[in-house]
Amino acid sequence: MKTSKWRPLLAVIGFVWFIFAVFTFNTIGFQYIGKSYFDSDEFSHELESFRNELGPLVLNPGTAENLKDNLTVTANEIAEHRERYGSLGDQIANIKAQYESRILEAEQNNALDLKTKLEEERDAKIKDITANFESEEHVKTKILAEKKSTIDRYISSLESATRTFKNDYKYFAYELTNVETGRVYKSGNVDGSNIYEDHFNEGDLLLAWNISDQLNHVFYESNVYVNADRDYERFSDEGERYKEAVEVDDGSGKSIAQQYAYSGKITIPKASVQMMGISQEYDKFQRNKYTFLLIWITGIVSAIFAWIWRKDVRNLFAEAHFRKFMLQWQLDLQVVVALFSAVLFWTLLWTAYNQIEHSYYVNYIAFVVEVLISVLIMLAVGVFFITQIIWLFGRVNTQEKWRENWHTSYMKKMAESLQDLFLNRSIALQSFVLIGAAFFGGGALVVALMAGYGGPVLLTFACIIVGIPSLLIFLARMGYLNRIMKDTEDMAAGRLHRDVNVRGKSPLAKHAENLNHLREGVRTSMHEQAKSERLKTELITNVSHDLRTPLTSIITYTDLLKNPNLTEEERQRYIHVLDKKSDRLKVLIEDLFEVSKMASGNIELHKSRVDLTQLIQQAVGEHKEDLIQANLDLRITMPSDPIYAYVDGQKWWRLIDNLVVNVLKYALEGTRVYVTLKRTVDGDAEFTVKNVAKYEISENADELFERFKRADASRHTEGSGLGLAISQSIVDLHGARMSIEVDGDLFKVTVKIQAI
Repeated sequence: MKTSKWRPLLAVIGFVWFIFAVFTFNTIGFQYIGKSYFDSDEFSHELESFRNELGPLVLNPGTAENLKDNLTVTANEIAEHRERYGSLGDQIANIKAQYESRILEAEQNNALDLKTKLEEERDAKIKDITANFESEEHVKTKILAEKKSTIDRYISSLESATRTFKNDYKYFAYELTNVETGRVYKSGNVDGSNIYEDHFNEGDLLLAWNISDQLNHVFYESNVYVNADRDYERFSDEGERYKEAVEVDDGSGKSIAQQYAYSGKITIPKASVQMMGISQEYDKFQRNKYTFLLIWITGIVSAIFAWIWRKDVRNLFAEAHFRKFMLQWQLDLQVVVALFSAVLFWTLLWTAYNQIEHSYYVNYIAFVVEVLISVLIMLAVGVFFITQIIWLFGRVNTQEKWRENWHTSYMKKMAESLQDLFLNRSIALQSFVLIGAAFFGGGALVVALMAGYGGPVLLTFACIIVGIPSLLIFLARMGYLNRIMKDTEDMAAGRLHRDVNVRGKSPLAKHAENLNHLREGVRTSMHEQAKSERLKTELITNVSHDLRTPLTSIITYTDLLKNPNLTEEERQRYIHVLDKKSDRLKVLIEDLFEVSKMASGNIELHKSRVDLTQLIQQAVGEHKEDLIQANLDLRITMPSDPIYAYVDGQKWWRLIDNLVVNVLKYALEGTRVYVTLKRTVDGDAEFTVKNVAKYEISENADELFERFKRADASRHTEGSGLGLAISQSIVDLHGARMSIEVDGDLFKVTVKIQAI
């Protein structure tokens, strides 16, 4: 693979390494830049410990005689000693109670000597306690005895502590002179080659204590109380007691804790560096210093190359399969992954830093291996995090991309789900109430199991009152929901014979009721679909029949005209038939074309203010002679005042003409035909045509609006079956209403339109 293809990855790795360098420099740089081990906190603590113990253990160890001669007892100590176990009465009662059972047992066993001994021991303790409250000197003597015993233990342990001190700090060399006495204290060679020197001159003296805190702790540890309730009082007064202890005069005008001034110097010879106690920390500091310097220098170099190759980074993993896989994730999921990788990267930054800073490996190979592993893991996670940021930026760097990714995100879907939840506020409220009750009941039960005393009873009662009813309600609702889902599944499978059970007035019951309405709608739709399929079949049959009949005649008579032996009379008769059948076919095709245009809405209306009274009179008047020839008695009822409406006059004329022609074709001879126009109470213009049919109308009246549907089922009449269909289309285009009523042989058509 060419080097150029590696540049984006190398640039990102360099940027991650630069981040690590900046992170470590900000965290620890101040401890290493221009500093040595002897400027570090570790050495400062080491030196401070050495100085603190040098005075009381080497320079001013003190003697038992001086310490004992200057001991004092304070009033607080006397009071504390007296009331260590309570008041006088409490202590006497306590002692009597301690010996009562033992004395009684000795008496029952006839152990009179033991009984006498226990009584004497009891009386001696009571006498001693009584003396505590009667005489301060008695208490003072006891306290001084305790302190002297403590000093003896301290002095006996001082030699061991001194040996430990000299062994732990043998890498230190010092030569110090007591400014007051002129006594010189020396250890090691301070004039040789040193790696550390600390000088104390007259202006900067070393102040050393002649007693350490250990003695004071020994004083306090010797007074361990049996009564734990008084420990707080003891320790709260410890500061005052410490002050009193360290201010005792030793006879020379100085207190036991008085500081002594020394001049001279403290050093660490180079030869002592390898001694235990300093070499490990010194080597660790030197190792870390050069390691971090290397990291910071390489971090700067990496940042330079990352900046040079920054343009290549935008093509990072452009063809990588993993990137294509990542882009299949939703935006918010990738944001979560990026945040998680950021947290993990931050954690690994600290891990790699701590691996370098706080490792104590003597073996440098082990140190390098451990650091290398942690750094490689940190770099891998850092590269993953940076690439996530690059890909995220590529997904949302424009407003259009942001909107596109947001609309497909899980958060958007969750927000929509919450919105859907609140479409029915009752369901949303019940959901939150049940969830809250479940959490409360479950939490109450958990707390009840963990609580003490009366907690379990009260919380268990709360769980029973709230949690269990909520659980039962939830289970009942879930059971009802499952039943609804099962009934819905039956509906989806086409089993529409059974209603969904409606229970109560809950949202689920409302949903069940809506499903029942839907079931009825599906059944009606299926019925209408079956009807539509039947009518479609009839339509195809009727169209085929009505078009084939004149076409067959035309073909037949055309063949006959081809005969050269025809007489002129026969030829004229054939031509007459052809002309008639051609006109018939033309009418059928034109009517079919017109009703198709109207049904599709692909027709333009030219509405105007039209007098319906005059229009109906003219349209009906044109067929008066035809009605008389058909032996039909026409009865017209019109208002005296004109009725106006906004209609297309030509189309409305066609509507009236179709209705009258329908009467001529299908009305029974010798009957009356009623044509009526009136204004209704609602302000509509109502046009009605009634006649007695010559054919029995046994079908649904609404089906007469279908195309090629005739009252003459045998189709012997000349009608196309499109008259009422065209009329219905004209009515629909005008926003009017048209209905058919059949009562036996009475046929009635009613058209209503808004009058003005």
